[in-house]
Parts: sequence; structure tokens; C-alpha cells
Amino acid sequence: MDSIIQTIVDTFENRGNEIYGDEAVTQMQHALQCAQLARQNNESHSLVAAALLHDIGHILGEEALPPDCSSDLDDRHETVGHDFLSTHFGDAVAEPVRLHVDAKRYLCTKHPEYRDQLSPTSLKSFLDQGGEMDPSELQEFENNPFFEEAIRLRRWDDLAKDPEDNSSTLSDYLNELRNVLSSRQEQSG
Repeated sequence: MDSIIQTIVDTFENRGNEIYGDEAVTQMQHALQCAQLARQNNESHSLVAAALLHDIGHILGEEALPPDCSSDLDDRHETVGHDFLSTHFGDAVAEPVRLHVDAKRYLCTKHPEYRDQLSPTSLKSFLDQGGEMDPSELQEFENNPFFEEAIRLRRWDDLAKDPEDNSSTLSDYLNELRNVLSSRQEQSG
């Protein structure tokens, strides 16, 4: 197994059972449900991988996740995840991961009713992560070539919170990761 994939597997095995804030799902359940939604929408291997790994920045380090919404929930996980993924998986995976927090801010700014759909943890993290975007932030987000993928990822992120859904396993998505890695190697080779 490729070393980056082994690191991902190890990370989820070590910390995937942690809960974030007041959510009812573990990091592993959330990641798998998000990837399943991407796959059900016939997305590319890269976007399925981004959906699976969008919150890996929460669990890469040794620091425990905030136990509830009374804590500051802005741990910059989108940047940590992006930095971890970009070298191996490229922009098609890393950029939607980096942008999924901004996608929440964007949707809350452009569609105020979207905010009403957020879970308490997502609402609290939205506020901790900067709240609504100003016009220059909106423009910068819209100018990113991966902003539409980030919005789709954000919507799956919001839906992937069913504590009863255990219909897939991490091994079900390892082929997507391998396919993205092999495509990257072919492009750079």
C-alpha cells in the first residue's frame, strides 16, 4: 500500500472514532457518509477522495477535538488537510478540502436561509471561522477554479451526519485514492 494511503488509514484507525463539537457522528462516519454522497452523485475519483478526506485536518495532529460548542471550533483544519494532501493528490483533491470552510461562509452570505440548515456545531464553527464573507472574499472564492466542487462538497458535508448510517467502510474508498495517486504519477511521469 502506498505510504500516504497507509498514513490516511492509520489516522482514521487512531482518531476516526472521535466526535467533533456536538455532532452525533464520529469523524470516520462523517467522512464515509460524505464520500458516499459524492460517489452517489457520480463525481470524479478526485472529488470522492476530497469528500472522504475533507476533515482529515481535524485528526492529523495529536490535539484532541473540541468536546462541545463552547470551545473555539476554528482549528484551521481545512489548511492542515490541504497541506497534507496537496503534494500527493494535487489540487483536484486538496483545493475543495481547503475551500469547504469558505464554501460554508459563501453559502451563508449569498443564501441567508442556508444558515438555518446548519447543525449547531457547523453554525458555531461558521461564526468562529469568520462568519459572512465581505465582497472581496466572495469574489476571491468565486474566482477559484474549484469553487463549484467546494460548494458540492459543503452540501454533502452538511448531510453526512447520520449516526445510524454505517453502510460503508474506509476500504470501500481506497481504490478512489489509488486512482487519484496513479493519475498524478502518470501526469508527472
